[in-house]
Amino acid sequence: MKLLQTILLFALLGFSLASCSKKDDLSGADNIPGLGGDTWAKSAIDQWILDTLTSTYNIGVKYKWDQFEFELDKTLVPPMESKVQPVLSGIKQVWIDNYVIEAGMVFFKKYCPKTFVLSGGASWNSNGTITLGTAEGGHKVVIYNLNEYRTKGMPGFVLGDSSVPIQMYHVIEHEFGHILHQTVLYPQEFKQITAGKYTSNWNNVSDMEAWQEGFVTPYAMSAFDEDFVEMISTMLTLGKAGFDNIVNSIPPGTSVNGTTQEQAVSALRQKEAIVVNYYKKVWNVDFYSLQTRTRQSIEKQIY
Repeated sequence: MKLLQTILLFALLGFSLASCSKKDDLSGADNIPGLGGDTWAKSAIDQWILDTLTSTYNIGVKYKWDQFEFELDKTLVPPMESKVQPVLSGIKQVWIDNYVIEAGMVFFKKYCPKTFVLSGGASWNSNGTITLGTAEGGHKVVIYNLNEYRTKGMPGFVLGDSSVPIQMYHVIEHEFGHILHQTVLYPQEFKQITAGKYTSNWNNVSDMEAWQEGFVTPYAMSAFDEDFVEMISTMLTLGKAGFDNIVNSIPPGTSVNGTTQEQAVSALRQKEAIVVNYYKKVWNVDFYSLQTRTRQSIEKQIY
């Protein structure tokens, strides 16, 4: 299972099952959520999902609450139904539509995850990090924090406030990046650019500290694969200007680990070039064009 940006670290949960005797009252068993007894009338949301995502892309969405889709040791809440269609519509505009334009429908339908599971709140971890999304084998993506999602025209939206939408789109782009590199691996030279600097202590690293070591986010420091897809997701969601701003923000001098500004800038530019060339050579996709479209789609929602 691949995890996301501000995230990661799973707690193993042990649990025991108690047997039942012939005297146990099982009269309400058929109403236990997720075990086949729960039913509901199809709503306008369900029809929209069917027409917009399932029929066209074979993507199913599970938004009715089922605790067994999530970690059982976490306190989570269902998504507000008023947020379901706006979130999915935003994901379609930012992620699906732009990949279809740049890579084609055949490509997208072949590699896209087939199920989205939605949670209203974020999943807090014991170390203080937050899980904003998870993926299982490229088939199912769990998206958290729907209830905080706001874009232009939604109640409570503040012009230019893009933090939650961008985090959510970052999750999708990140997980799709994993699907792509697990299908065709990125060039091995990517692993050599900042070799020796990866750390399990990434959650105690600030953005600037990560940039000074040649990483686009702190989570990129957790592993080679995460570094690669963090480059993809950050460059797509922030756009070229946003990524260039990260590179140009690295101050002169050396980091606490002895990395110079020139080395950090060079590392990020080398990683950028590998991502761009990978998309072109392996998938015949113009990454910069995809990047421009993706960022424009996001800006339409927040400005």
